[in-house]
Amino acid sequence: MVRAFISVDLPEEYHEKIAEVQSRFRDFKVKLIKPELVHITLKFLGDVEDNQIQEIAKSLDNINCEPFNATIANIGVFPKPKYPKVVWLGAEGDFKTLHDNVNSVLKDFNFKEDNKKFSAHATIARVKHLSKNDKDLFLKTLEELEGIEIGTMWVDTVKLKKSTLTPQGPVYETLHEVKLK
Repeated sequence: MVRAFISVDLPEEYHEKIAEVQSRFRDFKVKLIKPELVHITLKFLGDVEDNQIQEIAKSLDNINCEPFNATIANIGVFPKPKYPKVVWLGAEGDFKTLHDNVNSVLKDFNFKEDNKKFSAHATIARVKHLSKNDKDLFLKTLEELEGIEIGTMWVDTVKLKKSTLTPQGPVYETLHEVKLK
C-alpha cells in the first residue's frame, strides 16, 4: 500500500519566506511543516494499492487544465480562529478548476469524497494545544500576519506523491508528474 496525494509544489524560493512566517509561531505548541514540504493538496488519496499507481498516473495524464498564475498570500486557520488546528497560507488562482479536473479524471477509482468545500491552501503548521493565554497571543500573531504575501507563481505541474510517515515527519516522493497544457 502507498499513502498518496496529488499536489502542486511551491517554488523553492518561497522556502525562506515560509520559514520566516513559521518563526512567528515557534513559541506556541505547534508542529511546523518543513518549508520544503509545504504544498497545495488537490486531492488526498489515502492508502492506495501499489498496482493502482500506474493506472492513477495514466488517468492524471488526462488532466485538461491550462497553466495559470497563482498568488500565495494571506494566512488563516482551520477550522476557525477560536479553535485553530491548522495554520495555512492562502492560494489564489485557478485551483478550483484544477481540483475539479483531478476529481473528474479519477472518478472511476471511487476515492472517498472530501465532505469539505475545496479551499486552496498550503498548510504550514498543525496546532497541538493552546492555553487561554496562548490563544490570545496566537490570534494576535495571526492578525499581525494578515495580508502577508509570499509571492506569485506559475502553476504548470501537478504531482502524484507518496507520503511515508516517520517519527521525524513525513517523507514525500514524487511518483508521477503531469505538465498542464
